[in-house]
Amino acid sequence: MSSQLRVDWRAGVSLTGRVVKWLSVPMLFPLVLALYYGRGLRTFLVAIAVALVVGWSLERLHDDPAEALGTREGFLMVALTWLLVSVVGAVPYVVEGAITTYGATSTLRLPVNALFESMSGFTTTGSTVMGSISFENHSRALMMWRQETQWLGGMGIVVLAVAILPELSVGGAQLMDAEAPGPGIQKLTPRIAETARALWGMYLGLTALEIVGLYGFHLAGMAPNMDLYNAVAHGFTTMPTGGFSPEARSIEAFTAVVQWFIIPFMIAAGMNFALFWHLWNRDFEIVLDDVELRGYLGAMGVLTALVAGLLFTTPGFDSLTGALEPSLRHAAFQVVSIVTTTGYASMDFNLWGQHAKYVLLFAMFIGGSAGSTGGSIKVVRWVVILKSLKRELFTTVHPEAVSPIRLGKQTVDERAVRGIYAFTLLYLVIFAFGTLAIVVIGVPGKDLSAFEATSAVAATLGNVGPGVGLVGPMNSFLPFPRVSKLLMVFFMWVGRLEIFPVLVLLTRAYWQD
Repeated sequence: MSSQLRVDWRAGVSLTGRVVKWLSVPMLFPLVLALYYGRGLRTFLVAIAVALVVGWSLERLHDDPAEALGTREGFLMVALTWLLVSVVGAVPYVVEGAITTYGATSTLRLPVNALFESMSGFTTTGSTVMGSISFENHSRALMMWRQETQWLGGMGIVVLAVAILPELSVGGAQLMDAEAPGPGIQKLTPRIAETARALWGMYLGLTALEIVGLYGFHLAGMAPNMDLYNAVAHGFTTMPTGGFSPEARSIEAFTAVVQWFIIPFMIAAGMNFALFWHLWNRDFEIVLDDVELRGYLGAMGVLTALVAGLLFTTPGFDSLTGALEPSLRHAAFQVVSIVTTTGYASMDFNLWGQHAKYVLLFAMFIGGSAGSTGGSIKVVRWVVILKSLKRELFTTVHPEAVSPIRLGKQTVDERAVRGIYAFTLLYLVIFAFGTLAIVVIGVPGKDLSAFEATSAVAATLGNVGPGVGLVGPMNSFLPFPRVSKLLMVFFMWVGRLEIFPVLVLLTRAYWQD
């Protein structure tokens, strides 16, 4: 007896087409910049046309996809949305890369490179295949699109769709849960669409606050090159913990006051956005009692002190050894940037000693909070794992004891505990096999060390951005062969969606009875 297909794939693909069609709207911003700066107009006219045609064509596959939306269709819609949005979002890179002049050939003219850059943008990874020459030769409109993709992906493309498209409000909860970074999403209001709008409202407000602050430093003469363009560009990539910058040297290109100013915004971006809702509603006790927040801040504090101590005392760093403020600033900036998976760089930490770089590699596996824009494993999972290990030690001595795991005043369901262990184990398995694959494939003409391969996979799977060595903060992923780049595109995709919404599509149980 043949198995029956249990997924209305037309409904899932149709809803994906609806989101892809609306991708043409944010493309209007770089289109306006192209008109203003006189370069890049053709790029975004073509991209907008592609988004409209592809979206409209897919949308026509189903007359009423929202009515047919179930759990299985939701997984399909979320996974496909992130993949197709990245594919369509790569069109501006390919188009402009093919017509780039000024005596240089763009690395983004190749579809694989363009897809890598686009996926890195939307998943807020921040890894790049652009070198310093590419930064100089692309239009300001394209570079702003690169920044904007991270801002769109930060709070979530599907969350935005639920907030603005009424037809998704009925199944919005399961869509947001499939996309949300961390184990589940907290419902802040009676209606899920209102929750989505609240999340995006807080996200927009914090972004605007950072832009105003950065440009204010420029007007005050404290950040000469932080003009309005750069202020908007970095506001677009701080709050989504993205890390892209139109400057080839990232945040190193700006003054110390800018670096200090960005640190608290990265910390805020890595916090559960539900906490800002509680702060707005003066529920201060909920925020103060949040176990994950304490673990998140504590981990960054300990690692910052450790790295600062290494920089301050290790001989060989002329600008850091014995200099308290620079050592503390660069340590705090890089630890916060890596833990929150933002991926900015205040200096080339490839120049640091091995011990400091090992600390940063360790930080790549911590991640931000659940419900934040950060990537990687997430602090709440590590808290639950540590508490469950402590419980196992206790029940070994007291086998009759009943000892539930608690986060503050809430008891963690045992199914959630198993899910956390399953996710963490699967994450580490993908990381291990991914590292092995990258080492075996290698890099033509270069000696890729195991440490560099490890950091490259950790950076893409955890949506961190830069690694060390060949993929350090001032380098790029360009030397990797196409197979490795496509593999890392897959890592970024599954890492942003927390593995299960993508891998479940590869199981027989998902498709059949």
